[in-house]
Amino acid sequence: MTTAASVGFEPCSAESWRDPFGMYAALRDYDPVHHVVDGDYWVLSRYADVSAAALDTSTFSSAQGLTFTYGDMNAAGLDEIKPMVFLDPPEHGEFRRLVVRGFTPRQVTAVEPAVREFVVSRLERLRDAGGGDVVAELLKPLPSFVVGRYLGVPDSDREQFDGWTQGIVAANALGDPLLAAQTVAELFGYFGELIEWRRTAPGDDVISELVQAADDANVSALQILGFAFTMVTGGNDTTTGLLSVGLELLAERPEQRDRLVADPGLVGPAIEELLRLTSPVQGLARTTTRDVEVEGVTVPVGKKVFLLYGSANRDPREYGPDAAELDVARRPQKILTFSVGAHHCLGAAAARLMGHVVLEELVARCPGFTVDAAAGRFAPGHFVRRYESLPFVP
Repeated sequence: MTTAASVGFEPCSAESWRDPFGMYAALRDYDPVHHVVDGDYWVLSRYADVSAAALDTSTFSSAQGLTFTYGDMNAAGLDEIKPMVFLDPPEHGEFRRLVVRGFTPRQVTAVEPAVREFVVSRLERLRDAGGGDVVAELLKPLPSFVVGRYLGVPDSDREQFDGWTQGIVAANALGDPLLAAQTVAELFGYFGELIEWRRTAPGDDVISELVQAADDANVSALQILGFAFTMVTGGNDTTTGLLSVGLELLAERPEQRDRLVADPGLVGPAIEELLRLTSPVQGLARTTTRDVEVEGVTVPVGKKVFLLYGSANRDPREYGPDAAELDVARRPQKILTFSVGAHHCLGAAAARLMGHVVLEELVARCPGFTVDAAAGRFAPGHFVRRYESLPFVP
């Protein structure tokens, strides 16, 4: 018999990412405000509780970092250069209002032709080869390409930028603060030079927008560096997670894949459903600023609280008894994949664009595609659920 005392939470690894959903269901049903004694942090797993905590930034603060490890920001060398995701209102809102200038519908639309060209070329290579590792060939390099475009990284620097991007992603996944700090220092050095260059040679990118606004809005170079870090860490492996796990789900349910082939108009709703079910960022932490009661349980002040988005997005209390099932025509509302409220992900539109283009071109060019999930490997790390490699047959 399952009871609250018998339920536990174990941070996932490359081995356990394959199926954490039984653990999530047990948490939701029997211990929705779970205390992890070893790390002295708390886990929220129900949709209503996760959503409410994400909205209540005055009680659940981002200022002490987003992992369940105390002192993680100092270890990574981010105690002085705070990325935007580590800011609370009102400071967060003031900077966000400037940054959002770089994520207008016009700019998202402007990058679409380049995204489509990239996707088509990589899919054609896979098709010509009779298949291959879809992560290495398409799903890993695509978001790095798009993030580089948004930040204004010149094509001549793209290979170096990709190396830093993957270095930070790998360091975070492996929990290696020294490697993370070294890579962050190199990345910040590069972007420090890029910021100075954009002062005299602005382009149509977010860094240029911030540099031009810096004097009028009192934006410092450190703030711009923090934003660049947020883009690199938040916009890469997350999109790889959406697309790699999304392909697995569609291959597991060929009748759902075939619905997209028959009706490409369902691609948009399908992306929302895949965002819900994949929830690439399975969870992020906040720190309590006061004693707070959730579901009758008091969480003390100063404690890390892990918001388990991956569980909340599959909560039958919100999405019905078939919440765990893929339905490309479901049109789910209020998904927590990009969080909610002040910290709703600025890159949501870009992620949706990449997902839409990949899925649209995939069902058009490889309508009977399959993947070998059993031979695929999940990436290490406690927060982002993504394939590191995934064999694909067009």
